[in-house]
Amino acid sequence: MSSTTIYLKLPQVKEVYEPEVYLGMIADVHSSDRAAEAKAKAVKITSFSGKGKEAAFVGNVMELVEKIEKTGQNIQVDNIGESDFVVTYRAGKKKSLVWEWMKTAMVSAVAFFGAAFAIMTFNNDANVTDVFAKFYEMIIGTRAEGPTILEASYSVGLALGILLFFNHFASWKITVDPTPIEVEMRLYEENLNKTLIKNGGRKESGVDVS
Repeated sequence: MSSTTIYLKLPQVKEVYEPEVYLGMIADVHSSDRAAEAKAKAVKITSFSGKGKEAAFVGNVMELVEKIEKTGQNIQVDNIGESDFVVTYRAGKKKSLVWEWMKTAMVSAVAFFGAAFAIMTFNNDANVTDVFAKFYEMIIGTRAEGPTILEASYSVGLALGILLFFNHFASWKITVDPTPIEVEMRLYEENLNKTLIKNGGRKESGVDVS
């Protein structure tokens, strides 16, 4: 009897909103045998209590292979995805729009005033005001009384430089490239997932990760 091959592609992390998690919810499953494919998709991965707002489950593809092979005879699993994966559960609770706007406003305020403080500190340490004054006197021949075109150009150029560097203004992007913030967030997510996977492996081997 010929074997039935089931192709499995697991992502490194998958977010779910239902407490009962099945293979078809977190991975791409394909087989020429539709019945075997349906059985594989119905394999239960884990279940969350549903009481907490968020939880995480760390799994290994070998555990899935064992479960899938039990769904029928002569089943062969070919994994073309990740060997370790993380399933994060978020309760399907409706988010408060007011709270979301409040968090956005708080983060924006911290970022704005923090950046402003950093710029002012740099300008003070570098003594930018005196540099501009001396530069103006060298070019014009007279000492400036009050702000000059140099200060105005510096302020406008600084704002434009920040917008160009972060490649993002409201919902409009200058280029299709991801912004530096998006890159850093993806790196943070990858490091977070790797840490969860490693901690999960250590717990299974009895190593204290607290």
